[in-house]
Amino acid sequence: MQTTLKTKVVFDGTGLHSGMPVRVVLHPAAANAGISFRRVDLSGMPVLAARWDQVVVSPLNTRLINADGVTVSTIEHLMAALAGCGVHNVMVDIDGPEVPILDGSAAAFVRGIVQAGLRPLLAPLHAIEVLKDVEVSDGAARARLSPATSLQIDFSINFVDAAIGQQQKTLNMANGAFVRELCDSRTFCRSADVDMMRANGLALGGTVENAVVVDGDQVLTPGGLRHADEAVRHKMLDALGDLYTAGAPILARYTGQRAGHAITNRLLHALFDQPDAWRWVNCDAKVAARLPGVGVSMADLHAVA
Repeated sequence: MQTTLKTKVVFDGTGLHSGMPVRVVLHPAAANAGISFRRVDLSGMPVLAARWDQVVVSPLNTRLINADGVTVSTIEHLMAALAGCGVHNVMVDIDGPEVPILDGSAAAFVRGIVQAGLRPLLAPLHAIEVLKDVEVSDGAARARLSPATSLQIDFSINFVDAAIGQQQKTLNMANGAFVRELCDSRTFCRSADVDMMRANGLALGGTVENAVVVDGDQVLTPGGLRHADEAVRHKMLDALGDLYTAGAPILARYTGQRAGHAITNRLLHALFDQPDAWRWVNCDAKVAARLPGVGVSMADLHAVA
């Protein structure tokens, strides 16, 4: 059965790259509406579907664009929260071009969604079942979808900075795993990258308060890491959010090696370009029990550091 929110949820923050204040309001939506963003700051309040074929490829974030060139950037953390909490239909009002970064994780979005609660809708839920391996690569970066009975994410990274280094983690995303294991893991970057991005007019809203900033073997962010492997956990968070632009829950094993937003979007293009690689399945009680977000409660949220 599909879901939406019981009531609206409001978030205020700053755009990571723009540095501008922005308000986001999540509104309940009807069955089969899916996830959409509405630019309430623009004339006519244009709507953008949070869908893989509306994504602009970017190494830094996931950005939607419509036929008129209207954009909404950095949607991945909010999309991960919606996927991880089992929200299928919502209209996201936003009064600027970029979703706020908040603390660099999805925890605040999750908290707001869990507190608002979900309302079941009288419409069947369908998932995308992957039937055969689909893989894309770009140099050392690669991502693959393989058949599985639930969404599983297997991610590995390798950075020269000793504060990150090599990290690998695998999770079955069923039954609140995202909320307990991933949602509080923050975006991360090297100190040198921050300087370079700002020189190019990016990361204007980035601080050590909303990202894990490292320099060699040093973590510059006050309080240090929330998890020893926070970096790979955040990459898994990003992957979940980007996969949710498929338009429905995915039943597959996602394997990412040094993968980013662009690779995951290319993977979705590759999947949907092959009609024999996937099919729609009805989420009966047995299938639904294996989806991210099913059964999420405040107890799961309280487990987050």
